[in-house]
Amino acid sequence: MAKREKSTSLTAAVSAEMKANFSLDKFKEKKLLNTNVKFKEQRWIPFSKALQESISIPGAPMGHITLLRGHSNTGKTTAMLELAINAQKMGILPVFIITEMKWSWEHAKQMGFQIEDIVDETTGEVLDYKGFFLYVDRGTLGTIEDVASFIADLLDEQRKGNLPYDLCFFWDSIGSIPCKMSVEQNKNNPMWNAGAVSQQFGNFINQRFPMSRKETSPYTNSMVAVNKIWVAPAENVMSQPKMKMKNGETMFLDSSIVLTFGNVTNSGTSKIKATKNKKEVEYAVRTKVACDKNHVTGLQTKSTVIATIHGFIDESEIEKYKKEHAHEWVNILGSGEFEIVEDNSEWNESRDTILLVDEEANG
Repeated sequence: MAKREKSTSLTAAVSAEMKANFSLDKFKEKKLLNTNVKFKEQRWIPFSKALQESISIPGAPMGHITLLRGHSNTGKTTAMLELAINAQKMGILPVFIITEMKWSWEHAKQMGFQIEDIVDETTGEVLDYKGFFLYVDRGTLGTIEDVASFIADLLDEQRKGNLPYDLCFFWDSIGSIPCKMSVEQNKNNPMWNAGAVSQQFGNFINQRFPMSRKETSPYTNSMVAVNKIWVAPAENVMSQPKMKMKNGETMFLDSSIVLTFGNVTNSGTSKIKATKNKKEVEYAVRTKVACDKNHVTGLQTKSTVIATIHGFIDESEIEKYKKEHAHEWVNILGSGEFEIVEDNSEWNESRDTILLVDEEANG
């Protein structure tokens, strides 16, 4: 026993001597581990004031992935366009990847996105659009793998100095495009598609966004992705239906901010309409919105916001908005007074369902 204690004491003495003569700073320098540690100060591409106040988050964090998910017509594209408009104002190049093919340049212009019409001087017809943005759609990108290759190519061009801007990719939407194998087999297989997103993005593309936050990176790149959802039925009478992302959970797992618009089993919206003589104009939608994941500030919230074709507004602005745009409805409703009604048939469902589902998804 005494011999073992003596050996232990000698080992400790040798270790202490080595540490006394050792310089960790010199070791870091030798192994090139003394740099590339610091991250840039966090910056945000801002949401509109109404959405900021609703969810208490300033916007989409630069150098991160922000996911906007929910049913159709719940405000996801409105949120995406607001971010694209503000990115453009900040000198961040918006890169639109439109795979759902419901895109409208007129809607983007209504909300304030800056584009220039290319007009046929003879006929006056608008032939195309140009401006400070990049745009691709299903005419160019047919598969999930094509989207990944496109993003990788632009990031490589930026690294080479051929694209000297911060980039923000706006993908609408993840769940609307198949993978290469689905196309080749002429069968849109959800498992194949989810696997392709996981392989192409989770193991490759998605990692490039947080790397751009390092001080050593000259540019900061971000992604805002819209994700279509489907609802898995309850497994039994005691359980709740579950929200699932089309094309898998990869983007949810890799996103730093996840906003969910609407309810689990329905849109979770109420339609605000102007009516007169049995004619009506739907001019706004009240939608539930929740921050179900936040790895930047840690704050998770749920509230409501009002979406219009011009962007989000809060409750105090709805009368002002009605007065400003009532003249646009004259052709349908006629002049004079009209009533405002709100249809809330898909409104009443607890948001607690979504929060419980997300907790289960996160293990």
